[in-house]
Amino acid sequence: MVHGVSCGGWCFEAFGSVFEARGFECLAPDLVGHGADKSNGIENLTGVGIAVYRTQMRDLVAQLPRKTILVAHSMGADIAQQLAAEGLADKLVLVSPAPRSGILPSSSPLMQLGQDLMSLGPFWTRALDPNFEIACEISLNNLSPERQRILFESFGPDPGRALFELFFWMSDQTGATIVDTQAISCPVLTLSGSDDRVVPLGTAKATADSYPGSPFWVLEDHAHMALMEDGAYKLASRIADWLG
Repeated sequence: MVHGVSCGGWCFEAFGSVFEARGFECLAPDLVGHGADKSNGIENLTGVGIAVYRTQMRDLVAQLPRKTILVAHSMGADIAQQLAAEGLADKLVLVSPAPRSGILPSSSPLMQLGQDLMSLGPFWTRALDPNFEIACEISLNNLSPERQRILFESFGPDPGRALFELFFWMSDQTGATIVDTQAISCPVLTLSGSDDRVVPLGTAKATADSYPGSPFWVLEDHAHMALMEDGAYKLASRIADWLG
């Protein structure tokens, strides 16, 4: 299970408990500088890009004794698709997938966030702390104020370079978020919340449309953090049914 921006493996707690009860062995690692490692995040994340996360996850997946099901959220979905393109996934579940290279962000809050990043100057040279007001507006919008505060306290900083690669892929000469979708032959499930202000349905469907015949689920009354919202256990059970 591959987490997204500001989070850690902890965001898959509900999913992990459901999957393990179904007999799956679950791994939810913290990407570099996140989760348990977030106290040193600023130092560890300076200059870190998507390629670092991809290498970290590739090394983990490649040493497993059998093919892996990759369940990924937001930014993690870009990484999971890249690994699947290398033949490292048996099945692929993309929850609110961040737009990869070639897919333009289409929500007003996300475009505003991109503009705010540009106002910071060369933000790609440093790590950035999350902002509570912005998080409540665009990613935690489907949670109670109490839950918003609790979850935000678990958030950590993110590398400006990775954010640059996600938001401004058209200017990224390294092509960090390019996915060879034609190389992905495993089953793919894409799902996104109807109230998602980070990855709106149209953007998520653009990801799903790259895999003809694959299912696309619209999660009514869910937003970007569907993994941790009310109904997360029910959603995980539905995904487990699809996995078989």
